[in-house]
Amino acid sequence: MSQTNSLPPTVYQTHFNFPGQTGFYRGKVRDVYYFGDVMVMVATDRISAFDVVLPRPIPDKGRILNLIAARNLEATGNLVPNWVLSVPDDNVTIGVKCKPYPVEMVVRGYLAGHAWREYRAGKRTLCGVSLPDGLRENDKLPAPIITPTTKAHEGHDEDISREQILEKGLVSEADYVQLEKYSLMLFQRGTSLAAQRGLILVDTKYEFGNHNGTIRLIDEVHTPDSSRYFYADGYEERQRKGEPQKQLSKEFVRQWLIENGFQGKEGQRVPEMTDAWIMTISGRYRELYRQVTGEELPGLHNPNIIARIEQSILNSLNSINLQGIV
Repeated sequence: MSQTNSLPPTVYQTHFNFPGQTGFYRGKVRDVYYFGDVMVMVATDRISAFDVVLPRPIPDKGRILNLIAARNLEATGNLVPNWVLSVPDDNVTIGVKCKPYPVEMVVRGYLAGHAWREYRAGKRTLCGVSLPDGLRENDKLPAPIITPTTKAHEGHDEDISREQILEKGLVSEADYVQLEKYSLMLFQRGTSLAAQRGLILVDTKYEFGNHNGTIRLIDEVHTPDSSRYFYADGYEERQRKGEPQKQLSKEFVRQWLIENGFQGKEGQRVPEMTDAWIMTISGRYRELYRQVTGEELPGLHNPNIIARIEQSILNSLNSINLQGIV
């Protein structure tokens, strides 16, 4: 637990030791516990930007992203098999352990972010995909495109083309064709779900793994941390006037860091995160939850988050046959 007296309870790190536990991994924002073929993913309140974990946790962030991801995994489960077995706690998802494919499938429906910066620099081919001349920032693309990236264990992910992925043998051709098919299906479903909430799904990333020969969707899906959304209302007018689009993402955190001289480069220091700024970020995440789900974030049943998470995991493990997962 990491907090000050003036802030709501948060979870920065967990240090559980469960019966039958076979491994542990700490990612940027998740703590993962392994039990043979089963993995328990704890969504902490850590926040990262520019591939750096910031020093203070954000109240409610972990459960907000976990709950949104759970909702979207359920909403796409009839399209693509996924890794989830249960969501026993706001901060916890339990699922099957998959062997991740070493690429992220980035799908773009609009020319924004990294794609726009490359296009503005004069490039008309991105990850092997040709783009037409005459596009402006945030324009809708003629059709959604897939611009894969490598999954870097350290440092930044790198753009890679379909041809390079196959040439390097990172993914078999048969599997890669299926990953493309799944990614476009998911993007279409995500676009439809976003439209119901008055949003435009601009771009997003999907991660897949293989479990006993089955390709499964893994990690969070269509959350504001893994996706970029525009507000649909006023989109056309803003484009016509050349104005910035109203976004729904964690881009505001990156912008604050940039304005305060931090972009994750060597020698740079993370600016001070005051209690007031922490609560501003928390408030924005609650707004994200409300906008994406159409509901208010549920209140905390038990403010002792660490104890609640541990008990939820223990209860779930007792009900799962760890040796019989298929």
